[in-house]
Amino acid sequence: MFRKIAAAAAASALFVIAAPVSAQQKWDMPTGYPASNFHTENIHQFAAEVDKSTGGKLKITVHDSGSLFKANEIKRAVQGGQAQIGEIIISGHSNEDAMYGVDSIPFLATSYGDSQKLWQASRQATEARLAKQGMKVLYAVAWPPQGIFSAKPINSAADLKGAKWRAYNPNTSRIAQLVGAQPVTVQAAELTQALATGAVNTFMTSAATGFDGKVWEQVKYYYDVSAWLPKNLVIVSQKAFDGLDKSSQEALLKAAATAETRGWKVSAEKNSWYIEQMKKNGMTVDAGSPQLKADLKKVGDTMIADWAKQAGADGQAVLDAYRK
Repeated sequence: MFRKIAAAAAASALFVIAAPVSAQQKWDMPTGYPASNFHTENIHQFAAEVDKSTGGKLKITVHDSGSLFKANEIKRAVQGGQAQIGEIIISGHSNEDAMYGVDSIPFLATSYGDSQKLWQASRQATEARLAKQGMKVLYAVAWPPQGIFSAKPINSAADLKGAKWRAYNPNTSRIAQLVGAQPVTVQAAELTQALATGAVNTFMTSAATGFDGKVWEQVKYYYDVSAWLPKNLVIVSQKAFDGLDKSSQEALLKAAATAETRGWKVSAEKNSWYIEQMKKNGMTVDAGSPQLKADLKKVGDTMIADWAKQAGADGQAVLDAYRK
């Protein structure tokens, strides 16, 4: 009788251990961007595809606009298990490790093709660092090229001196320092309010963020200098990923690969549309004067050299692979 009870208890324990792997999983996915943003639309489609391809075994609830965690809190939330999956702008964490900021070095990769090449060169090093923190990269999508938004005309870097410059990562803060502007840390979800209150009056970001924030209500000039294309990464807790059965893991990775391809394509397509919308709303769009471009090129050269020193041998290996 004792042996029967023990055997039953052991079987019961095994069932309890095994059950969560095959049971339905419900994940929370925070992102800092509004529902109308193309990144968020892509994420919703990704979540729907995961639901369908897993037969409902994995359901991802998307929390947009920083409603669950603010943009700069999401990485820590995933790392700490407060959210199973999330979207981050990787350069926002370059103060932790220089490798995270390679895609926001001005004038290193200024086109979609070059940006993809840079991601291929830096992906392994980026994934290795996140893996040490218990996270796995599912996919990456670039923002449209970064330009300068300003409340007043800009003909050279000298015109940026003293400007209240919105910064969203260490590299954008460094640009402000090099041109004599005042860096003010403002996340995308807070940009509209910062402009309305006068906390910032100049900033570098994509036409997508400019459109999302209806920045034409506060600033009238956009200089399309294509400084860099920062990337958003969708990351997942390795522990949460390991808790899925094999078929769900495979479905998740397949949906992620599809979302990455789709996201890059949509980003490029929508960039032109965003710029046209800004024009229609009264913004002056300009490619930037030769002097402004020359001044920004000097800033870029300085920051590429600075980054290579900070990133060390791994950073130099990424630059060498990218420049091949």
